[in-house]
Amino acid sequence: MDNDLPAAENIEYSSIIKIKKMLMIISSLVPFTPNISSLSNDIEINRAQAIRYLHYLHKAALINLLSASGKGMGLMNKPEKIYLDNTNLLHALSQGAVNEGTIRETFFVNQLSYNKNINTSKNGDFVIDQKYTFEIGGKSKTFKQIKDIPNSYIAMDGIEAGYGNKIPIWLFGLIY
Repeated sequence: MDNDLPAAENIEYSSIIKIKKMLMIISSLVPFTPNISSLSNDIEINRAQAIRYLHYLHKAALINLLSASGKGMGLMNKPEKIYLDNTNLLHALSQGAVNEGTIRETFFVNQLSYNKNINTSKNGDFVIDQKYTFEIGGKSKTFKQIKDIPNSYIAMDGIEAGYGNKIPIWLFGLIY
């Protein structure tokens, strides 16, 4: 961040310190549903700067910004949810133990964001390419939340082989 970000974007060193502070706040709360006003107050910047800093972090592959299904992610739009870019960052920036569900969701978003459009969903966890709804969970995850949704699947941890609309989450690591 100290070298590459100022070279790629026209920002001052004092802004880098605030961006780092933002990253630390986000890392302690992921998956983070941002309150931009609160976040900007915490790091003493205005709302527009906060959103711009989020986009810098996204462009630097440190976070993933997700919008609600059916909405675009424009430069000045507030993201619906924020994830760290990968599970290594979760462990590196965590102050304590990392929630297993957060690890699963972060892994899923990381693997599919490479070449798919990922949005948050009202019923499941994610909608992929505006067509496929995914719920992410462990071995005991059920279809309760997504039972009536066409093209819905569960990406599960703790299983070796898929069955029905249940897919082992590790398989998504092979599509990157």
